[in-house]
Amino acid sequence: MSDPVRVTLEGRDESTSVRVYDDEGDVSTDDATFRFSVDGGSDGGSSGDEPDATDGADETDGIAPGRSATASDGPRRIAPLAAVPTNGTLRCEARAGNQGTELILRRTGDEVSAWRNSCPHRPTVRLDPGPGAIVRDDQLVCHEHGARFECGDGVCTAGPCRGATLDAVAVTVRDETVYLTDDRFDSCRRLDEPVA
Repeated sequence: MSDPVRVTLEGRDESTSVRVYDDEGDVSTDDATFRFSVDGGSDGGSSGDEPDATDGADETDGIAPGRSATASDGPRRIAPLAAVPTNGTLRCEARAGNQGTELILRRTGDEVSAWRNSCPHRPTVRLDPGPGAIVRDDQLVCHEHGARFECGDGVCTAGPCRGATLDAVAVTVRDETVYLTDDRFDSCRRLDEPVA
């Protein structure tokens, strides 16, 4: 689901309201549970880890021909490899339940690295404030205080937080597509695409 929706569930003694970012899940109060599946693919008994035999493989969902889709492919698919810049960054939001964490991705050849979009010197400062992080001499540069970070391991080599490390987020490239593999998060979406 590209456009988050707000779901409110009212029970006798409690009301719960959450913003839903995924295609399936549930919302609970003290005496009721609302389970949903936007695409109708879940029968309520599936764990979400089994392949969905109705999903075809096509270029629009990033799944290679001849490979079955799983429920985790959609929410964990981030972007085509070609969309991740080599001289800048791509901003994304990873979700864990109702919590979002902004990430940045950078490509080197066919490899992609991802980190939280936060400078260790001052965590409220984003390395990529919107148009892409500054990259000089193959290092990310904090636009506020000039700290420089290695693009591989995220170690700060110069600036006020020398020796500190960016918080890495696990991603992988499969079939020319970047996927979130970090177990701390359930899903990820690009922040540069308009919400449909």
